[in-house]
Amino acid sequence: MARQKGIIKLKGTIGGITFYKTSQDGHLAREKGGIEKSRIENDPAFQRTRENGSEFGRAGKSGKLLRTALRALLLNSADGRMVSRLTKEMIKVIQADLVSERGLRNVIDGEAELLLGFEFNIRGKLGTSLYAPYTSAIDRVSGEITVDIPPFVPVNMIAAPSGTTHYKIISAGAEIDFEAETFIEQHSETAILPWDAVATVAIAQTNQVTAASTKPLFLALGIEFYQEVNGQMYPLKNGAFNPLSLVKVDSGV
Repeated sequence: MARQKGIIKLKGTIGGITFYKTSQDGHLAREKGGIEKSRIENDPAFQRTRENGSEFGRAGKSGKLLRTALRALLLNSADGRMVSRLTKEMIKVIQADLVSERGLRNVIDGEAELLLGFEFNIRGKLGTSLYAPYTSAIDRVSGEITVDIPPFVPVNMIAAPSGTTHYKIISAGAEIDFEAETFIEQHSETAILPWDAVATVAIAQTNQVTAASTKPLFLALGIEFYQEVNGQMYPLKNGAFNPLSLVKVDSGV
């Protein structure tokens, strides 16, 4: 892969070189080539390749399902490379499956707990934004996925980006059926609160999913930052530094 320079940027294929543009890296160029698709699909020499491809595809699909379940929160709390980072972690989950054959390994028989601590926004991590102690819990029997935060002083316990005047605490509980490709999700949020030196009241958020579920359960916790201008609240820098993290994961039975 090479970066295009100069005034005129090319798109398409010329002399075996493909010119294209990406949102992250700008105008690039690469040599066209590779092994024919039919050979990869049928040649015994590429058995490992087919197995790896199958599991990579499964990881991508599983990651998309989790992202879709948490979409209401991710709209304001994700970085440009989050999809690829999550797929990479999903591959680790699938590779932890010690039951299925290679190529057939999956999230259900893997270790979904490996996703614990995943940061959806690498530019604003929860661990370096929220210092207030909190308790998170997944009650599989009742289906309640909860976050409790005792009273705290915002300017002392929230490291906010420059320009912040207000913030909001958000959370979501998700029940994911990776086999059926379905989910149940509920999310909660506080009012938009002032980022000041006045202690908050206790914050308690409960997100309800199916009681006695056997599916993997996830709890995401995050913050949205705002700036007040002439009495109106605006998302700070379009949410570029809003943290959102998986703080609890229960893979199920």
